[in-house]
Amino acid sequence: MKAMVIHQYKDELLSEETMPIPNINPDEVRVKIKAASINPIDSKIKDGELKILLTYQFPLILGNDFSGIITEVGSNVKEFKVGDEVYGRPRKTQIGTFAEYIAVNEADIALKPSNVSFEEAASLPLVGLTSYQALNDIMQLKQGDKVLIQAGAGGVGTFAIQLAKSMGLYVATTASPKGFDLVSRLGADEIINYREQSFWNELSDYDGVFDTLGGDNLNHAFEVLKKGGTVTSISGIPTEKTGKEMKIGFVKTTLLRVASAKLKRIAKQYGVNYEFLFMKPSGQQLEVIRQLVENGSIKPVIDKVYDFKETQAALEYSNSGRAKGKIIVKMED
Repeated sequence: MKAMVIHQYKDELLSEETMPIPNINPDEVRVKIKAASINPIDSKIKDGELKILLTYQFPLILGNDFSGIITEVGSNVKEFKVGDEVYGRPRKTQIGTFAEYIAVNEADIALKPSNVSFEEAASLPLVGLTSYQALNDIMQLKQGDKVLIQAGAGGVGTFAIQLAKSMGLYVATTASPKGFDLVSRLGADEIINYREQSFWNELSDYDGVFDTLGGDNLNHAFEVLKKGGTVTSISGIPTEKTGKEMKIGFVKTTLLRVASAKLKRIAKQYGVNYEFLFMKPSGQQLEVIRQLVENGSIKPVIDKVYDFKETQAALEYSNSGRAKGKIIVKMED
């Protein structure tokens, strides 16, 4: 099969190569990939920024979510059959969606929403699971709560705003003027022009902040929360809790505890919580997202679609930070 691979961390260019079609074990299905999406984690993995959390062998096929058609099922698979149209986010040990085929555990997939294309479906798994786990599992926000979602016009933000509104939340977001119309259409109640305004001077008494940017934006996020509120970050520093959950060992877990100590101190100073989110695959949650898409509560937001041979260009466009919504790679039929 054709696949986009790297041979070492910090490889500047993806290499299109012929790789073996993956075998499946009894709990897995093989999927012919129709489309995959670009996510910031792809570049972080490529550049070795997540080595403390994730260990990979080379050559490594990149790519973290997909849509496609099942071509083979393992002997233990009960919920899916050959021909099913599915979408998913494979577990961290099985990434590799920039390819013609992938083997994936049946627990990590769900039926594709019937009312969207393969390209639209591929835009959903990673950002959908990330948003769902941030708003529901970690922050446990409920109807009427107030949440700040950073970078609302980005790939995660466009999904998170829609999910938050489906939950009955009051949503503030940050965007540039070019993104105002988009985030407004998605349902944002309050928009902060980050080029001219500082969100920490404009907002207060919030129940949660979903941080997708890190850096100073994360440092200031604690200031807008009410007592007991939570900042959930996908771009900050992982915590000791993250290390324990991912079973990366005592030494690395201790390093994370030291590295995240400053953020924990700031959170304590404000009487709030800091949580790092490293999203977990979940076919059950993808099923919830499928229903939200099919009932019209959430619509995929796509910026550009690239052909498979243009995956490198798609990755570079993602790194530019200019995208409004998701970037998709379409496989050849």
